[in-house]
Amino acid sequence: MSIPHHARANFNTLLRAAEDGSLALMECTDTVTGEPRYVICAVGRDDGDYVFTPFGHLADGNPYDAYRPPEPSGETNGVAPG
Repeated sequence: MSIPHHARANFNTLLRAAEDGSLALMECTDTVTGEPRYVICAVGRDDGDYVFTPFGHLADGNPYDAYRPPEPSGETNGVAPG
């Protein structure tokens, strides 16, 4: 599976914000469930105002239960399965 360009660009922006000390953890409200979410944001400035750009939220509970790695298909690390 290939990571799309927009996801790679956002990740690089997140890395730059981390290097600059321009990250914030904000408590926000999930628009679907109304539950609180703890959102990782990059912090910028626009005409003297702070601008918070959300990148994602921290997983509730055990993150290993929420995600799984991609399934291998075809070649894996340049080596054909088998």
